[in-house]
Amino acid sequence: MKLNIACLSLLLLVSPATAQSLSGRAEVIDGDTIAIEGRSSRIRLYGVDAPESQQTCENAYGKRYLCGSKAAEALASIIGRNGRVSCHEEDRDRYGRIVAVCRANGKELNAELVREGWALQYTQYSDGRYTKDEAGAEASHRGLWAGKFVKPWEWRKGERLSSEASTGAERKCAIKGNISGSGKVYHLPGSRNYAKTVINEADGERWFCTEEEAKAAGWRAPRG
Repeated sequence: MKLNIACLSLLLLVSPATAQSLSGRAEVIDGDTIAIEGRSSRIRLYGVDAPESQQTCENAYGKRYLCGSKAAEALASIIGRNGRVSCHEEDRDRYGRIVAVCRANGKELNAELVREGWALQYTQYSDGRYTKDEAGAEASHRGLWAGKFVKPWEWRKGERLSSEASTGAERKCAIKGNISGSGKVYHLPGSRNYAKTVINEADGERWFCTEEEAKAAGWRAPRG
């Protein structure tokens, strides 16, 4: 009986009745994140992962391009000029963002991004619902599948195509990953110690393109 009560309590915590439905004019933040006008919380598209804003990929001819920007453009195009979306909350991520399935112009944004090849099914967090959409995009060489790319979750961990530059300056990545007596600390542009922090890659220090990438690699934000 105690086990049944515990299970019932858990079900109540994740009950669809507590999930939010949101609608309004959308602003594209990146290839898998939007904001709705008048709401402070950003919305992460459920079950999909698009390239990061500064991530580069190779097209069918081996030429590098900013695939993160292309993914964001694709999302904006799916939403359309009207800009209105409706979203149903599925979960919350560790950053407090709403994770949702969103629609615009009769299309589901999550699925359409995967079908067009500008996002992958986020296998770690999805329930497999976009498997066929991804297989179709890969078979037809649409979007990212036309060339070479690193899966976004691997890119955030530091994996790169051989054609991607190894230094922050060449990669246009601006977050400094310093190593000192305080451990591994990353510094954002404009922060207190950013200007005086010098990165020595020979000592294991690194440049990062996103805070998420830095955290995944074991760096932390400055204290205080």
